Amino acid sequence: MEKGLIRRLLPLLILAAGALPAVAQTAPLPRGADKAPEAIRRWLGAWELGLADASKSCTVTLGAEPAGNRRQLRFPATCRRALPILDTAVSWTLNGSGQPQFMDAGGKELVGFQSGTPEAGLDGKGSDGKAYKLASRDHPRVSPKAPQNPAASAAQRITAVDPATAPAPSSLPGRYVLMRQQNREACRLVLSPASADGRQAAAFEGMCPDTGLTIFDPVGWRYAEGRLTLVARRGHGTDLVFENGQWRKDPAVGAPLLMRKLTP
Repeated sequence: MEKGLIRRLLPLLILAAGALPAVAQTAPLPRGADKAPEAIRRWLGAWELGLADASKSCTVTLGAEPAGNRRQLRFPATCRRALPILDTAVSWTLNGSGQPQFMDAGGKELVGFQSGTPEAGLDGKGSDGKAYKLASRDHPRVSPKAPQNPAASAAQRITAVDPATAPAPSSLPGRYVLMRQQNREACRLVLSPASADGRQAAAFEGMCPDTGLTIFDPVGWRYAEGRLTLVARRGHGTDLVFENGQWRKDPAVGAPLLMRKLTP
């Protein structure tokens, strides 16, 4: 009884499966796409190449891997039958207008695109005189890198210091106020003069309520070429440069740190 029911229902199940929408199959992003130069990032990945006035098309992949002084172009072997112009195509690059062009092994252009965008598709012409279209369809694209904030980029650079105009080494020992914000005291620090063995000690004066500074736990300091370095108990250091009458963490990344010497 159950077998007979299955035989009767099987044709209906097959028809129902055929009525379901097909899931779009997309090729993965090519190897190295995430590290590719910004100029080619938007073009990397799979595309549908076809004749402008025909239904024939083929999936081609603009790769990131070098192929001589160009980039690899990949496609199934069946593409050579569907689009004969691809028979000798091996690489791709960008033309003078920043659009892709497909090349043969000798560097001859086979298909060049002159207009369009990755989102709307591209129009081009082949060496066979035919018009071609390159469409993104549902294939994934590499997102362009977000432009870097110029101010943030500048803050990450090490400040050049002129030792001739920097404070004299003999002026550095003493009591300091440590600040996260201008004129808002966080802790106090004492830089001691060099001992007989050359060690230059540093220590908090009293309790320090700043968690970050207590974790850093400065135990020493050194000075060279106009840069003051606070040395942590674990051995790493934080550099400071002298600006506008006080010391500033340099480069200015992470939590800010200012240090101003107290008058005796």
